[in-house]
Amino acid sequence: MTDPQVALTMLVIFILLVFLGFPIAFTLMALGIFFGYYAYFEPNRMWRSFFRLEDDAGLWPTVTTWFEGFFNNRVFDLFVNQTFTVMSNEVLTAVPLFLFMGYIVERANIVDRLFNTLNIAAKRVPGSMGVAALITCALFATATGIVGAVVTLMGLLALPAMLRARYDTSFASGIICAGGTLGILIPPSIMLIVYAASSGVSIVRLYAGALLPGLTLVGLYIIYVVGRAILQPSSAPKPTKDEVPDLGFFKLVGLLLTSFFPLAFLIIAVLGSILFGLATPTEAAAIGALGGMLLAVAYRAMTFQRLRESVYLTVRTTAMVCWLFVGSYVFSSVFSYLGGEQLISEFVEGLSLTPLQFLLLAQAIIFLLGWPLEWSEIIIIFVPIFLPLLPMFGIDPLFFGILVALNLQTSFLTPPMAMSAYYLKGISPPEVQLMQIFKGILPFLLMVFISMAIMYNFPQIVFYLPEVFYGR
Repeated sequence: MTDPQVALTMLVIFILLVFLGFPIAFTLMALGIFFGYYAYFEPNRMWRSFFRLEDDAGLWPTVTTWFEGFFNNRVFDLFVNQTFTVMSNEVLTAVPLFLFMGYIVERANIVDRLFNTLNIAAKRVPGSMGVAALITCALFATATGIVGAVVTLMGLLALPAMLRARYDTSFASGIICAGGTLGILIPPSIMLIVYAASSGVSIVRLYAGALLPGLTLVGLYIIYVVGRAILQPSSAPKPTKDEVPDLGFFKLVGLLLTSFFPLAFLIIAVLGSILFGLATPTEAAAIGALGGMLLAVAYRAMTFQRLRESVYLTVRTTAMVCWLFVGSYVFSSVFSYLGGEQLISEFVEGLSLTPLQFLLLAQAIIFLLGWPLEWSEIIIIFVPIFLPLLPMFGIDPLFFGILVALNLQTSFLTPPMAMSAYYLKGISPPEVQLMQIFKGILPFLLMVFISMAIMYNFPQIVFYLPEVFYGR
C-alpha cells in the first residue's frame, strides 16, 4: 500500500469512527499519532536508542532504553509542537472572552427584557411577534454565538408567547430555529474566528465581509415572516391589547433605552472597535466580556452562581475547540505528509471543474457534513482540505469563508438531522411535534439558499466593507 493510499485509509477510518459516535477531538489525535508513527518511523533512529551502550556494559537494552526507543519518533514532537501552537494562537484567545460575554448575557435575563420591548415596539407590523423574535435572536445569537443556547432560551421565552398569540405552530417553531443559527454568521462570530485561525485570513476582514451577508439573511427572514403574515393572517394574528399593551411614546422610548440599546450598544461597540482598528479582536472580546458583566450587574442579575456557571461553560467550550484544533493539526499534518492532500488536489484538478462547479461541489459536501457534524468540526477538520484548492480556481478564501458560514446555517436546519429542531423539541410543550418543527424550518432553509445565490451573483456584498475599511 502506497503512502497516499494509507492517507485515504486514515481519512475513511476517521469518518467511520465519527459515525460510530467516538469523541472527534480524541479520535483525530489518536489516528494522527497512530498513522504518524508509521509515517515518521525511522528504524535506525529507534535501534540506536534500543541498543545504546552504557559504560560498555552489555548489549541488551534496559527498560529505559526500550522506553526511549519506542518514543523516539518524530510524531510525538509534532504533537507537542502543534499543541503549543494552538495554545499560543493569539486569534483563538478571543474565543473564551466572546463565549464568556455570551454566557453572562444569557444568564442575566437581558433577552427576556429585549424580546418584550421589541414585541411592544413592533406591534403594528404584520407578524410583529415573529419579527421581534427574529431581531432578538439576531442580537442574542451575535452576543453568544452558541446555537443551542439561543434556540433553547428563545424557545422557552418566545415560543409559548407566540403559541398563546395563536401563531401557527410550525411557523413559530421555524422562526426560533432559524433565528437561533444567525450567530454563526453575524459578527462577532466565534465561527469566523475559528475559520480565520484555520485559513490564515484576517479576522477583521472576515468580520467586515460577513456583516452585509448577515444582515441580508436577517432581512430575507423578516421579509418572509411579514409576507406570510400578510398573505396568511391566520398563521400570525395581530396581537390584542391584552396581549401587547399600547404604551405611550415616552414609556416605549424608556423601555427601548433600558432594554434594547444596552445590548445593541455593547455589540456595536465591540464590533466597531474591531472594524475601525481601535482594538484587536482579543481586546474587543475583553471589552465585551466586561460589558456583559456590567450589564448583568446593572440589571441586578449577577450572582456568584451565575458567574460560576458562565466560567464553567466557557472553559468547557473553549477546551473543546482547542483540542479539536490540536487533533486536526496533527491529523492534517500526517495526512499531508503521506500525500493525501496532493492526491485530493490531483483528483479535483483532473475533474476539469469550472470555479462555479467547484464551489457547488465544495458547498454540497459541507452541506452533507453538516448532518452528522458540528460547525466547529467542519471548519477545523474538513474546510482546510478545500483551502489549498482555492488558488487553482481563483477563489478568494474570504469569499469562500462567508459562503461556508452561510452554508453552515443549513447544518442546523436540514431534516432529519436539524439540531436546532431537536434543541427546540426538547424544551417545547408536548403538543409541539417534531414534524411540525421540520415543516416550519423548510422555508427558512430556502432563504439560506437564496442568500447564497445572491452572494455568488453579487460578490461585492462580501467585498465592499473590507475594501472600504482596509483597501484591496
